[in-house]
Amino acid sequence: MNKVILQELITVLDDSRVIASEAVRQQYSQDESTHPAVLPDVVVYPKSTQDVSNIAKLASKHKMPMTAWGAGTSLEGHSIPVQGGIIINFENMNQIAALHAEDFQVTVQPGILRKELEAALGRHGLMFAPDPGANASIGGMIANNAAGIRTVKYGATKDNVLALTCVLADGTIVNTGSRSVKQSAGYDLTRLLVGSEGTLAIITEATLKLVPIPEHYSTAVIAFESIPQAAQAVYNIRAYGLDPAALELMHPDMMGWINEDRATTFTVAPSLMVEFSGSSEDAVKASMASCQDICTEIGNTGFQAGLGRDARKQMWSYRHALREHNVRRFPGHHWVLLDVAVPISKFPELVAYAQAQIDAYEFDSRIIGHAGDGNVHAGIHFEADDLQTKAQ
Repeated sequence: MNKVILQELITVLDDSRVIASEAVRQQYSQDESTHPAVLPDVVVYPKSTQDVSNIAKLASKHKMPMTAWGAGTSLEGHSIPVQGGIIINFENMNQIAALHAEDFQVTVQPGILRKELEAALGRHGLMFAPDPGANASIGGMIANNAAGIRTVKYGATKDNVLALTCVLADGTIVNTGSRSVKQSAGYDLTRLLVGSEGTLAIITEATLKLVPIPEHYSTAVIAFESIPQAAQAVYNIRAYGLDPAALELMHPDMMGWINEDRATTFTVAPSLMVEFSGSSEDAVKASMASCQDICTEIGNTGFQAGLGRDARKQMWSYRHALREHNVRRFPGHHWVLLDVAVPISKFPELVAYAQAQIDAYEFDSRIIGHAGDGNVHAGIHFEADDLQTKAQ
């Protein structure tokens, strides 16, 4: 690290918030993906939008790359500082700036973690709907347009962000959007920035749309004879007009792993995890009954249902732990993660095609997906020293 630049950073912040030791830099050289680590030159810890602006001005002056760091939960290398430079760590910008509960809105700093925000909002009967599973930072979720299990009902992050404060590469501070839900005139700069992965600006504050926490839940794990059959059930559920809060496709191996680790008794078969929620217990029961009828017509081989918050919490704890199940069973493996989405009418075709390719190439891979919005994941994994062979 150039000593002149280091001293300028210390002047902009202070010596306790500018760290260039190798031990600290190594902590921020790699996220949760299996992509190679790259050391940044320095790690800085802003406390305000103005701090970030000052850092950006200095970086622009010296033509140094900047990489924002939230929680480092990315599985695809987003947080890795591939060109070195400055890691901007947002752990000190992790507060709720303002809660407007009566308007179903909250303004937060980017470093606040999803579960911390969830706990704070829960005391007011509210929630920020996107749920990618990981305890990601809100800034990271916005930068990557995180989706997750509730996307089918509430949309992805882009559908739940009203306004942003951002810092451009030259240090200019920009405000987009407003707390008004209707924003018809002008360019939609907020949506332009959501999902831009740090290439256009660094997010320093966000106003989010909230929804009331549903009063009632009904959940089910439904087994089928084949993955294409389960995929067809996904389409039929949506085509019937049901409104699931979540609809996940599960590989049979994963159901077996859950049984092994959690002492559950799920049918080891291609499965769907389904949730309905709402203000009326009768309504969610009726939706689940219709869902069961649809799956019976297709030919499901198992149907385990539960009612209430405890059943819901337990089922999604199984789903969110799947990455841990995978990594623990295949230690040291290299992972290539595929994420594809199509219109819901094409979902069964996509799943059948993906499974055919996995079989044809004899990949060690398992299909899983946020099926309700036509989204499929396939994680291909192999020994690290087999990387070149598999890449070919």
